[in-house]
Amino acid sequence: IGRSTASLGTHRALRTRVMAASTTTTRETYDQLVHKLRDAAALGGISGLLGWDEMVMMPSGAAASRSRQKAALSAVLHSKATDPELGELLDRLAKADDLSEWEAACVRKASKQYVKDKALTEEFVRRESAQETRGYTEWVKARAADDFKGFAPVLKEWVELKKERAAMVDPNGNPYDTLADDFSAGLTAARVTEIFDAVKAELIPFLAELRDKGTAPDNSWLVDGDYDVEKQTALCFDIAKELGFDLDKGLLNVSVHPFTGGCGPEDVRMTTRYKQSDVTEGLTGTIHETGHALYEQGRNMADYAMDLPVNEAAGMAIHESQSLLWERMVALSMPFAEYLQPKLREKFPDAVGDRSAEDLYRAMNVVKMNNLIRVEADEVTYPMHIICRFEIERDLIEGTMAVEDVPAVWAAKMKEYLGVDVPGDAQGVLQDIHWNGMGAFAYFPTYTLGAMAATQIFETAKEQLPDLDADIRAGNFKPLREWLRENVHELGSLYETADDLLVKVTGKPLDPSIFVSYLKSKYSTIYN
Repeated sequence: IGRSTASLGTHRALRTRVMAASTTTTRETYDQLVHKLRDAAALGGISGLLGWDEMVMMPSGAAASRSRQKAALSAVLHSKATDPELGELLDRLAKADDLSEWEAACVRKASKQYVKDKALTEEFVRRESAQETRGYTEWVKARAADDFKGFAPVLKEWVELKKERAAMVDPNGNPYDTLADDFSAGLTAARVTEIFDAVKAELIPFLAELRDKGTAPDNSWLVDGDYDVEKQTALCFDIAKELGFDLDKGLLNVSVHPFTGGCGPEDVRMTTRYKQSDVTEGLTGTIHETGHALYEQGRNMADYAMDLPVNEAAGMAIHESQSLLWERMVALSMPFAEYLQPKLREKFPDAVGDRSAEDLYRAMNVVKMNNLIRVEADEVTYPMHIICRFEIERDLIEGTMAVEDVPAVWAAKMKEYLGVDVPGDAQGVLQDIHWNGMGAFAYFPTYTLGAMAATQIFETAKEQLPDLDADIRAGNFKPLREWLRENVHELGSLYETADDLLVKVTGKPLDPSIFVSYLKSKYSTIYN
């Protein structure tokens, strides 16, 4: 009798929901969806703050408790993300023909994420979240000790976790493609391989030509000097503010690995790092992260977009395009050197001396032929660092490479692509947080894809802002910032893929030849 009564109650509840759904308007259904999505976004913001605190402020002895906190919160988030009522709302709205463009895009993105989240079990989500804290803590220790062998079991766990995730989401798909789609919609290993093989074919011989025939500018005064870290910090704060970073809605701190996080457009937290002998590390790192932060602070705050999936970035390749546009297209330009030179001289008169803006421009654009560290790489060698990582992570996830072989393969690729010898793990496979502390496999390609997009977007900006060089020279960054806000930041994920957005902004999808031509033209001139 009890079972029959329970069954009857369930039937009545289901019938009530079906009848309610049949009489609910599209507007009412969409409003219900928005309420659920914004609740989840608020909890996601809390998760973002926990992650920022872990990497910036948390005492080392709190790692175990933080792991438990993140695992518990991730379970709550997963429950929200896989709520059957959310799925029903999305199903009903998928059939609606009276949604606005923004509303339809919101439903599209939320539906895609719902399918992915629904494929993951709560137990798996807890394990993955706990692994983040363990991975980060063990990575920091292993990097300090230059010990990949001791860290290898953690990396193995990451690889297996990510393969398990991919199999849950798409049992019949290429696991790397499934992971890549999380960072840039529609991205595949085959497409990245095609692009990167073409870039290698152009840049490896170009690097050899620069090395053998070019004349490198003198940058010793920038990278081998004595630059007080407190003065560097003050300078970087000033530049971040002048670029447009809103310190009423953001923070700038120091961390082992520079990153941008926080919990939304009204609370954006970025970090950088400084080196007393090399003023360029703090400068370029800060400007890079400011580019990310401007994207976050520039997101659409209108009611139809705020705290909704449609307002999220259009994938990490586009996010990287914004950081690299400011770091490279702006900060490594001659007009920016003319803006920066008097500021540097004011802070460091002995180091700068009588060196001109032209000297600064050339010094900032030296190709670091012997550099081993990705985040310290220049524009020309940086793609080689990314290609090395992409080829390794692709093979790890597709099961054609063992974790134990990674250091040797890494060293061989660095020798082939950049002509450098890797002396130890800390300067090799352990240098980045991505695999080791975050399990972010398939993220690395977005850096160089983002650099390509940055070049393409900046070309369009220069066409539409004829006074751009003069504005940069004068420290007037508002016209470019507002142009980017209108044409990129505020559009969020309105368009389904990065290529769709690039077509809207520049008139065509990603064109790697623009990037290669830019590098060859610029550095052939600098290197005579």
